[in-house]
Amino acid sequence: MLEAKDLSLKYGQSQILHEVSLTAGQGEVTAVMGMNGVGKTSLLKAISGRHGYFVGEIRVGGQVLNHPTAFEAARAGVAYVPQGREVFPMMSVMENLETGFACLPREAHGVPDEIFELFPVLREMAGRRGGDLSGGQQQQLAIARALITRPKVLLLDEPTEGIQPNIIQQIGHTIRHLRDKGEMAIVLVEQNADFAWRFADRFVHIRRGHVTRSVEKTAYSNAGLLEDLAL
Repeated sequence: MLEAKDLSLKYGQSQILHEVSLTAGQGEVTAVMGMNGVGKTSLLKAISGRHGYFVGEIRVGGQVLNHPTAFEAARAGVAYVPQGREVFPMMSVMENLETGFACLPREAHGVPDEIFELFPVLREMAGRRGGDLSGGQQQQLAIARALITRPKVLLLDEPTEGIQPNIIQQIGHTIRHLRDKGEMAIVLVEQNADFAWRFADRFVHIRRGHVTRSVEKTAYSNAGLLEDLAL
């Protein structure tokens, strides 16, 4: 579903990604792992159109995205849940969800029942301002807002960071549910190795802007994952 090939990205004169390639299959979770500052978030920003890349190619469902803007990437089926959530604090929960309509045709403007089945608290707090929600509730809102766009590719950047354990469990349930439906590819950037191990089908390791390893979970062990992350 997603093919990113030889992506190179700079911030000013500093090159952050060096010919990074990644594939993510429909109905699978691909975990992008590595220490802080190695380029994981930059990779998601490049795929989602949040930051330009100067070399490389991105395909979604076989469609080439030629240096897309964020809107163009969203129209092509890429949904990005950023680190820090970025909900609109002065808008209600429902209004935050409705911002996902922007990249959809008018006839698709509606919040599916599945959103509230996955995140019941959002129905209860539909009229509350996004900024009044807890961190865990904001994370649920950010994921739900991304799902409103009916994505082919869902990019999750550190979804468990700073989140209470019961919400982490619910986020894990949501990832498993979406993976098992088999309708989208999920790319998960995650520092919590145990969480990533439970849900990922493939692991891609990045170090200093380079992919150092790409391996199926079946060829791995949890201990091997932790050992690689320590390198």
